[in-house]
Amino acid sequence: MTIVSTPPKTRAQTQPAVRDRDIDMNVARVSDALEEEIVLGVLHPRERLVEDELCERFALKRHVARLVLAELEQRGLIERRKNVGALVKSYTPREVMELYSVREILETSAAERIALPVAPEQLAELVDIQKAHDAAAQAGNLRAVFRANMDFHHALFALSNNQALTEAIREYERRTHPIRSASLLFPHYLEKARGDHHAMLEALASEDRHKLVELCREHLVPARDAYLEAYHRRNATTVGAKETQ
Repeated sequence: MTIVSTPPKTRAQTQPAVRDRDIDMNVARVSDALEEEIVLGVLHPRERLVEDELCERFALKRHVARLVLAELEQRGLIERRKNVGALVKSYTPREVMELYSVREILETSAAERIALPVAPEQLAELVDIQKAHDAAAQAGNLRAVFRANMDFHHALFALSNNQALTEAIREYERRTHPIRSASLLFPHYLEKARGDHHAMLEALASEDRHKLVELCREHLVPARDAYLEAYHRRNATTVGAKETQ
């Protein structure tokens, strides 16, 4: 029997795997940064994302910039249009209503499936997350507000103990990020969100499932309505400008 020995891999042969990991990290880092800017309204609906500008701003190679755009498209944050390029996702009123209808179904379903009473350590985790959300809001750190808000809802809906349901919630939550930018920048919306979170904690502590479900339903309304109001206001301004020409 002939034994064929396999020569050890050289550094050059192993290097691509290292480069791939670096690329993945860069794609995730830049995609997360742009996602935050979409949520915070730094990047507006229908605003173009240009490869050259991404390369310059984030010190990316062109193929990495393309991977970033592909990742953002997969997250539902941008759309590609022929002869136009990549644009921040913009929704019609009907699309907004449909998306939020699905979110309501998913999130109230998760709330209904939470086993009560909640374990003390799970409730304590939610309380700690909300303390971070409160601190970020009081400091005016909107990026930290955005991340803490997501952490709160992820931890809350994870209590449903249904992985498929929580993954669907995250998917539709992410798809509505461009919509949420219309509300996150205004203090009264932030205060409403904080109040809702504290009321949810109280509902969990008191084992009031009905109250928790209704809070989850009502919590979706301000961001949805703020986007629709801004949409109609933009359209009215556009129509008025055309009529005066």
